[in-house]
Amino acid sequence: MEKSTFEPGRYLIKVNGSVYLEVKWRIAWLRAAHPDAVVETELVDATDSHAVFQAKVSLPSGGTATGWGSEGAANYTDFLEKAETKALGRALAALGFGTQFCPEFESTAGKAVDASVRLPSYNRRQRESSSQQEFSVAAINQAMTDRQRKFLFAIAHEKGLTADDVLAESKSRFAVQTVRDLDRRQASQLIAALQTWEATPIAS
Repeated sequence: MEKSTFEPGRYLIKVNGSVYLEVKWRIAWLRAAHPDAVVETELVDATDSHAVFQAKVSLPSGGTATGWGSEGAANYTDFLEKAETKALGRALAALGFGTQFCPEFESTAGKAVDASVRLPSYNRRQRESSSQQEFSVAAINQAMTDRQRKFLFAIAHEKGLTADDVLAESKSRFAVQTVRDLDRRQASQLIAALQTWEATPIAS
């Protein structure tokens, strides 16, 4: 990483007992070190109660990182913006901007989600839809996207779940025969459920 005049230690806060660097300061750090870095976010899937974003950060030197984030209306009224900010924060952390000051890769328990970040220096892309599909019931019965499927199994892997576990959970919740039978809204709901998944303790 190039030398920077930005001092992240000046902006650390305490969240749930951990030292944390807010996403807005990670962006400031990124711009100080790499003014020409490219930051893009994309709305992968959304309903009226849940959103999934993907963020990609590319450095002029060639380094890139992708982050995923999802949030729901049950936790935040501005869940769309919170999901985008979470994805961006994870991508930045993967490149070293905040990794040592944030808990993203340690646990999803006690998670911190920053205030929404809105800067003109990065691009936000949404799936094209003349009817604002991301907030429409039209998402029902439309097949789960490939990105949703990859995100679903990535979360399952983090939680120590197997493909059979994901299938069993899909059948139990939505009475489908295979994971690929999930529609977009069902996939979003299952993603949200797995993010808060807690393993059942083994009885001694």
